[in-house]
Amino acid sequence: MRTSNILFFPARGRALKFWCAFIFGIILLCASYSSAQDSHSPGWVVIPIDEYQLLHNKAFPPDHDPEPPPVEATLTRVDYDLRVVGDLATGRATLTIDVLKDGWVRVAIPSGLLVREARLDGKLVSLISGKGNGQLSAVLAHSGRAVLLLDIALPVAASAGDESISLPSTSSGVTRASVQLPRQGVDVKLTGGLLAEKSETAAESTWLVYGHGNEPLMFSWHRKLDDHHVVLPLRMRGGLTQLLGLGEDSTSVYAEVNIEVVQGAAHEVHILLPGKITVNQVSGAMVADWEVKNGELAVTFLEPVEQTTRFVITGETRMPRDGKIEVPLLRLLNIERETGGVAVEVMGAGEIKESKARGLEDADATELGDMIASRQSPSLVAFRFRSNDAVVPRALTVDVARYAQQSVLLAVVEEARYRVLMSKEGKTLVMARYAIRNNQKNFLKVTLPPGAVVWSISLAGQPVRPGQAPDGSLLLPLEKARAGEDAPAFAVEVLYLSRETAWSDHGKARLVLPALDLPISRTGVLLYHPPVFKVAADPGPFRTESYETPVSTAFTPTPTGQPGDDKDTTAYTYGPEYGKNKGQRTLVENFRKDALGGKSAKVLPISVSFPAFGPSIFLVSELTGENQSPSIDLNYQHDKKEGGR
Repeated sequence: MRTSNILFFPARGRALKFWCAFIFGIILLCASYSSAQDSHSPGWVVIPIDEYQLLHNKAFPPDHDPEPPPVEATLTRVDYDLRVVGDLATGRATLTIDVLKDGWVRVAIPSGLLVREARLDGKLVSLISGKGNGQLSAVLAHSGRAVLLLDIALPVAASAGDESISLPSTSSGVTRASVQLPRQGVDVKLTGGLLAEKSETAAESTWLVYGHGNEPLMFSWHRKLDDHHVVLPLRMRGGLTQLLGLGEDSTSVYAEVNIEVVQGAAHEVHILLPGKITVNQVSGAMVADWEVKNGELAVTFLEPVEQTTRFVITGETRMPRDGKIEVPLLRLLNIERETGGVAVEVMGAGEIKESKARGLEDADATELGDMIASRQSPSLVAFRFRSNDAVVPRALTVDVARYAQQSVLLAVVEEARYRVLMSKEGKTLVMARYAIRNNQKNFLKVTLPPGAVVWSISLAGQPVRPGQAPDGSLLLPLEKARAGEDAPAFAVEVLYLSRETAWSDHGKARLVLPALDLPISRTGVLLYHPPVFKVAADPGPFRTESYETPVSTAFTPTPTGQPGDDKDTTAYTYGPEYGKNKGQRTLVENFRKDALGGKSAKVLPISVSFPAFGPSIFLVSELTGENQSPSIDLNYQHDKKEGGR
């Protein structure tokens, strides 16, 4: 018997599996091939590509792609370094972030932090706000570890002698906080963490705390209640600011008291209460208790005050509703020097006709602090103490007049007139004039169409410089009439230019007028358009009518113009005051002197004449609501007859 030669291929592992599978596949294919018609030459074995790929994948299985990380980024560690100064705790928060995903990743900043500045790798970065809850977040672009530095501030809460700050909970594994307080001798209480280290120097106390991370970390501290052996006699200074609201039935009393201890320690403070004043509440961080006895208010502190403290007194009393009223004045007792003042306001329909003061001098409401400056009463008088001596006698008497209650509109635009010049290039020049009656409003808010450019603004014929609101609107100062008087109408004029889409042969255009924060009783629009176009207004709030002269007396022409002639720009632009030629000459001379030959050139507002050109249509409307932008939709078409002339 003849033995055939067998060729063995030395192989191991995946190669051995591949050759075994390959040879087995060849044997199967040869068996199937012998039964079919042989169209190939002897010695060749042909297999399809997909079968070969299947055999190759069995011998060499492909590697699977790694699974994505369960989270995109983690907040690994948060470190706070804070210093308490007054009512704020300021410092830095260091956030260690590990980014696990390639690409842009959003990482939430702990909520409740007031962030002033953010830096990443020494460069300033911006934080974005979430759409739903408004929480700040940082956006990182690369995987790996990143350190985000935040300059932050936290409010310090005070209640019954205790002060506290609260650090928000985070999802970090480690939360460390170092807090410095610029004084010593305090007891600290922690919630949500463990005090690791505490140190005190002559000037400050420092606490090092590690938090749980998943709950807020709260610091609460108060001064140690040690026994003080005060040897030096007590010396104090004080400030008292008092506000009385004279109502129809009762008078409210509100007073802010500031105590400054110059020497020794104060356990309590006494305040003289003249008249039948009923004290309802005494509140303050250091107030422990208070008592009214024998016309004096005694306020006891939680612990002896050695520096400064502040508290507020609220109460009420009954006084006459009108006529001459003697105002009860609170006085601090047993102090060396007293500062402050008193303010009186009338609640309801009334005003203070006359006041007589002794030991007091007139003052502006802003000089007595935010409590008085924030009052919006139209009838308020303010005085400050003339002398700092606490024993100087003081008295105040006011004469109050009451009026019958009636519904009074504080401010209204009784008539609005617009002159509009539209060009086929899309430019629109608008002269807006408003006749306003005002009793109390300080400013008129005017919101111009987007992209409008102001050329000039005048109030009662005098050029004014407008202010700007946070939303970009114009704030125009208004004249105010005295309470109880019929407010005369005066004119406010705004001239501006806006740009829209250029006109084609035919189409639609929209004229958007300014929005005011006052209601408008009636409106008239005189619209000039290009002569080569026919223009008609669509039905809407405005209707087309024959031209009518203005009704308001604020638009009454001066002798420089003819009554009812709306083409005389000068008469309506500057009103009755414009006819005084002496004032005009003075403005022109000052302009020439300062702008041409003076040392400091000044650009003064000037009047721009409105160019009344082309055919016009007149539209009217009534009752435009406040903060509404009236608009007119126009249809225009090129007039071939007019264009060919």
